[in-house]
Parts: sequence; structure tokens; C-alpha cells
Amino acid sequence: MRIGIFTDTYPPYINGVSTSIVMLESALKKMGHEVFIVTVNPDKYSFKEDDHIIRIPGIPTGIYDYRLTGIYPLKAIKKIKKWDLDVIHSHTEFGVGTFARIIAKQLDIPLVHTYHTMYEDYVHYITKGYFNRSSKKLVEYLTKFYCDKTATELIVPTKKTYDLFKEKYHFEKDVHIVPTGIEIERFFKEKFDSKKVNELRRSLNLSKDDFVILFVGRLGDEKSVDVLIDGHVLISRKYPKAKLVIVGDGPDIDKFKKRVKRLKLDNNVIFVGRVPWKEVPLYYQLASVFATASRTETQGLTVIEAMAASVPVVAVNDEAFNSIVKEKVNGCLFDNRKEYQNKVMDLINNPNLVKEMAYEARKSAEPHSAKYFAQNVLKVYLTALGDRGVKKRGFLDRMKRVIKRGIYHG
Repeated sequence: MRIGIFTDTYPPYINGVSTSIVMLESALKKMGHEVFIVTVNPDKYSFKEDDHIIRIPGIPTGIYDYRLTGIYPLKAIKKIKKWDLDVIHSHTEFGVGTFARIIAKQLDIPLVHTYHTMYEDYVHYITKGYFNRSSKKLVEYLTKFYCDKTATELIVPTKKTYDLFKEKYHFEKDVHIVPTGIEIERFFKEKFDSKKVNELRRSLNLSKDDFVILFVGRLGDEKSVDVLIDGHVLISRKYPKAKLVIVGDGPDIDKFKKRVKRLKLDNNVIFVGRVPWKEVPLYYQLASVFATASRTETQGLTVIEAMAASVPVVAVNDEAFNSIVKEKVNGCLFDNRKEYQNKVMDLINNPNLVKEMAYEARKSAEPHSAKYFAQNVLKVYLTALGDRGVKKRGFLDRMKRVIKRGIYHG
């Protein structure tokens, strides 16, 4: 099958969405499919025929590294026509996503869309606190229009997002729940040289006796990193060897650093900063547990990454996490800061429980493998092709064409 992936975030940008797209692209290629990428280039337009990539120039949006492209870049259209795509898979609602919608209609290609982001939780980065209510209503309208009126099939990663569309947005079409997968093998403990792990530990002034609470992610208000920092005051007071290691960067990193200084946690909270994508798995090898208090995730891929690294998870009790985090099996859930503190301190006092949970965490990550994810996405592609089969080529002709190109490889 010839698949076009349209996205406004792709390496060198590193975040959960770009990571999932790279993983899907790799898994689909291993199954024998051809994958083409249309994405954003921060500097200039370029096309790499060998790599099947078109990069469209974009302007900054004010939300992290995201850039917004024009909705109909003429230079890209000729190349896309030559690709002769069977299906288009969009991963954003705006910019490149709007282009995907237009080109899919123009070329009569089925459009599958994955909804990754709870945009209502990010509106404040643009509005700066003004017109938040009306802005959220506009985001809701645009999301419903894009996903309901233009997409042939819609994919969401969790039941939390499914409920958003069905219960709040009253979405009429089918919604496919396909949890985003990761290359879980990248995080397996046996993949890492203990010497390299120890070197990293020493570089961060950590000892083998330290109980390391790890957070990996963007440092913005919506991630609620302040809950972990505030919770660490009591934890570090009772257990001085408990260290909170924060990996990532973002608009609020300076605010969080000032908070740590004000709370006199300089010796117990370590800010690592931005880490290259290829090096991220190494940091999980330092962790005793992984912690997150974010309620804005559609799925929370870092939780799966931690589990793949045999690290138990302490997560806020949110729908994005409670389907995978099982209490005292592979992790713990908390509702507030006090519960977070108690859960962490309980684990510090029960090393055998942590060891048992680490084993179960690794098992819990297995269903989120890249191959399993890609197979489920392919099923949605087939559904999309079937729904649009009566147009132009006819259903049988389209299916013969797809089968010929090897959709059943793997």
C-alpha cells in the first residue's frame, strides 16, 4: 500500500506525536508498504525523493516548536500526485492537516485522521488568558468539523478521547480506538551497558542508593510538574536519598527552577533539560519509579516507555492512565498531592514490591509494540478504502490494487 502521512510535527522536532509517527512509519515499511511524509520545515521548502519526504515552510504558532503551514502549497501538489497514494493519514487538524483534507478530496483519496491533542488545554498559550471560553468553543467547532465532516475514518488513542467525541462532541461516525504503540525494544533494560548507565548516573550526581523519581516530558503548565515538585518537599525531608529527575524542556522550565530554589530542593531535584530522542531510553534506566501528574494527555506515551524499561509508574488518576496503570501491580494512581506523597513513600519503604511491579510493568508494555499498532492502523485503512470504494475506480478495482501492493505483507 502507498500511504501518505501528513503531520505538523516530525523529526527533528521531538514529542509524543512525532515519536509515534516515526514508529508507525518504520513498522509499516517493515510490513512492505511505501510511506510518504508531508510535514513542516522551519526554514525552507525541500523535497527528498529518496526519503519520500516533502517539507513545507511554516510560521511559529507560539506553542512549543509547532509551526503552521499554508493550507495549499502548490510546490507540493505535483509531487503528491506522482506518489499515487492509496490512503492519506493526517495527524493534525490545522495547517498540514487542512492541506491533507483538501488534497484527499481533490484526488479522491480516503482520509484517515488520528486525533492526538486535547487542544482546549493548550489554548492559553495563544490567548494569554484572554477570550479563553470563546477560543475553546472555536477549537471545538473546528475539531468537530475536521474530524466529522472531512475524515473518512477517525482514530483516537484511548477511551478518554473516544468519550470526548461521543459524549461532548456528539460525534456521529465510528471512532476507532487504536492505542499508539512505541518501539518498546528501545527501552528494554538488557539493551543497555551498565557502565554507560553508571556514567550517566555519576554525571547527574546520583548514587546507586538514591531512589530516583523520573519525569520525562515538556515543561509546561498543563503537565502539572509543580505537583511533583511540591510533593517532593515532604518526600525528600523524610527520605533525603529520594531524587526527582526531570527530563525535558519547555516554556515554564525557568518557573519550575525558581520554584525548586524557593522550596530549597536544589539538592534533591535535578533538571536535565532537553535530551536527544535517541538518548531518552537511557534516562529511564536510572529510574526507581516514573511519575506524572498531567491530566491533559490523550494517552501518555511516556508511561508506556517507562513500563517497557521495567519502571513502575505513579500517575494521576486520569482516564489516559487508569486503563494501563494497575494499582500495586505495575504502578499506583493518585488523586492529589498528599496521595502522591504517600504512594511514593510507600514504595520507598517496599523495595520488594517495586521489584515485583517492575516485572509486571514490562509485561504491560508488550501489547503496545510497534508491529501490533501498525496492524491495527492498517485495519482502519482497509475500512476507509471500503467506504470510498464505489467512487472513480470502483470497489473491486481499488481492492485489487491494494492487495497487489502488498497490504497483507507481514
